[in-house]
Amino acid sequence: MNKSPFDLSHQNLTVDSKIVAALERISQAFRVLLWNESKELSLSPIQIQVLIFLLYHSDEKRKVSYMAHEFNMTKATISDSIKSLEQKELISKEYEQHDTRSYIIHLTPKGKELAEQTALFTNEIQTPVNKLLPDDKENLLLSLLNIISHLNKTGVITIQRMCMSCRHYKTNYNGEAHFCALLNTKLETSELRVDCPEHELVK
Repeated sequence: MNKSPFDLSHQNLTVDSKIVAALERISQAFRVLLWNESKELSLSPIQIQVLIFLLYHSDEKRKVSYMAHEFNMTKATISDSIKSLEQKELISKEYEQHDTRSYIIHLTPKGKELAEQTALFTNEIQTPVNKLLPDDKENLLLSLLNIISHLNKTGVITIQRMCMSCRHYKTNYNGEAHFCALLNTKLETSELRVDCPEHELVK
């Protein structure tokens, strides 16, 4: 029988459980920081996440159906957030000529300003990460990418645009641990991406 990582009699005996418990504690910090930001701006946490996503992603990703997969939510939930953001004049819709039911979502100048402000909500988490030694950062990045890859493969989280799920990514290619076939170059661990604009899913 599996032991819960939150069972202290088990947790304190295994490094694995301590890591899981620590990751859960960090996820709490993200929720607290996001919630504090949302209360201050009278927006819901998902509305803030949508604004930040729109700020940094391309037109083909700025659609309700894509963002529903991105955030593991229903189209109805994302549509409600979009409707609210539109009422607050933070976003606008560009309807597509070939399908008037489909539209690309754009930030208004007011929305862009707010998105740039809220995109910094993780500063308190960024601070201790910045202080890690370079090797520790690379080891942490690689470990987190492997965890995300597993969660993606098992269907816990859906869309991922990181190197390890990209068709251009190769391992042990010509003796190189990480290799990008699109760039035709070896990748250092520090160069592995969590979110790549050129990502193409492995088919």
